[in-house]
Amino acid sequence: MTDADPVRLYRTVRLIRRFEERAVELVHAGQIVGGIHPYLGQEGIAAGVCAALGADDVLAGTHRGHGHVLARGADPARMLAELCGRVTGLNAGRGGSMHAADLSIGVLGANAIVGASGAIITGAVWAHRRRGRDTVGVSFFGDGAVNEGMLLEAFNLAALWRVPVLFVCENNGYATTMPVAGAVAGSIAGRAAAFDLPAVQVDGQDPETVRVAAAAAVDRMRAGGGPELIEARTYRFDAHHTFEHAVRLDYRPPDEVTRGRARDPVRIQGERLSDTDRAAVDAEVEATVDAAVRFALASPEPDPADALTYLYASGLTARTGGG
Repeated sequence: MTDADPVRLYRTVRLIRRFEERAVELVHAGQIVGGIHPYLGQEGIAAGVCAALGADDVLAGTHRGHGHVLARGADPARMLAELCGRVTGLNAGRGGSMHAADLSIGVLGANAIVGASGAIITGAVWAHRRRGRDTVGVSFFGDGAVNEGMLLEAFNLAALWRVPVLFVCENNGYATTMPVAGAVAGSIAGRAAAFDLPAVQVDGQDPETVRVAAAAAVDRMRAGGGPELIEARTYRFDAHHTFEHAVRLDYRPPDEVTRGRARDPVRIQGERLSDTDRAAVDAEVEATVDAAVRFALASPEPDPADALTYLYASGLTARTGGG
């Protein structure tokens, strides 16, 4: 099922890159309220993992989740409208940056709770398997989640019940501003070993390397091999959150940032294409993102009178407050 086309893989990383760069611009322009957690620099992980998934598979992401949603195939225009809080967004503007979801393509949502995706995906895939479906799930999380109880519980249950979940740790070296060495005793792969989960460490800056590792894991899981963990070593190019652009936190040495940015997943994958193919993809992506920005900014904002709509799953409309 894996999509090994290098052109499509490049298109995905390029799309995520330009989407995120334009989203940061919209934050600075005041069109995206509250800021975002940019995925810049980590595009190769989402692109590589999602290229290994089948149409019926599911995933859940993190607060830094735009790349996961886009790599799975969500409409960039509706995704950007969601970030801008517009009614045409994937979730009618109610999810925003950290809760975007698209159930039609198996994206069960980004999540602002650190480590929560593991529990969500383990439960969802277990339910699909109980119904006889050949579903595999992916839980994305950062290095800051590996000591969270709910993630470790998800490891345990997935291992006990042989639930085919691919746990993907996007290890960018920092939990907000805390270096991983100061927060994680032992190793991330060692956490998986404690639950008898196979684990591999890969270069998260190389989209093709990630895709190959993810495809091998998905094939084994689909054949009944149980859950696995991939630790993808990566480096975020931008701030943990765009608020850093104003407060100028100083926690990463400049030479470290320079070294980290030197291994750019967009460039690494782009060098596998001819100049002609790369230029064509770049132009296509630019047109797509330009159209997404126009669509988002032209879309209406929600009516405050509808604020309580969707509060109940039954469709019941909540009563407004009164004396």
